[in-house]
Amino acid sequence: RWPSCSLTNPIPFYTVNITLDSDTAHPSLKVSEDGKSVIYCDIKQGLPDDPKRFEDQLCVLSQEGFISGKHYWEVEVGEKSRWFLGVCYDSVERKGAVKLCPGTGYWVIGLWNGCEYFIFNPHRVSLTLRVPPRRIGVFLNYEAGKVSFFNVTDNSHIFTFTDKFSGTLRPYFRPRSHDGGEQVPPSSNPPKIFFSRVARG
Repeated sequence: RWPSCSLTNPIPFYTVNITLDSDTAHPSLKVSEDGKSVIYCDIKQGLPDDPKRFEDQLCVLSQEGFISGKHYWEVEVGEKSRWFLGVCYDSVERKGAVKLCPGTGYWVIGLWNGCEYFIFNPHRVSLTLRVPPRRIGVFLNYEAGKVSFFNVTDNSHIFTFTDKFSGTLRPYFRPRSHDGGEQVPPSSNPPKIFFSRVARG
C-alpha cells in the first residue's frame, strides 16, 4: 500500500512491457504489427474463428498474463471520449455481451461522452477527476488483491479495486468505435488510433 497513492512513490519500479494479443481482438479492431496500438475499422476483417477472439465486445487483451506479483503499465488515451481499460480473468467468456464488473471477472475503469468516469462494482459508481487524464497508469498487486488506477497527467490516484484473485489476469483494452458518437461517412478515413500507445514507463 503506497502512503500517498500517487506516482511519486515506487510503483513505476514494477513497470512491465505490455503487448496486445491480436488473436483476442474483435474483428473490427486492428492491432499494429508491434502490438503496441489498436485501431477501429468500419468493416470487420476476415479473420479465422478463434476461441480466444472476442465476438461481441470491441476489445483486445494483452499477451501477458499474471498469476502473482506486482505489475505496472500505462495506456495513452489522449483526448478520446469513450474507453474502458483495466484487467480481466483470462477465462472470461469471449462470445457474448457482459457487464464489466468484478463479479464477471473484470476490474476496469471507463469513460463515457468525454466527462463521465465510472466503474462497476457491481453497480455503476461515478468517479470525480480533477484533471482529464491523457495517460492512465494501472497497478496490479496480485497477492493483495488490488487493481489501482492513476491519472499520470496530474500524478493522482483515481480508484482502487480490492478483491481476491484466483486465476490468470490479463490487461484489458476496449476502445469505442465512433469516438464521441459521431457518424463516420463511408468515404471518410476510419477513426484514428484509440489507444495510441501502450506505453512503458
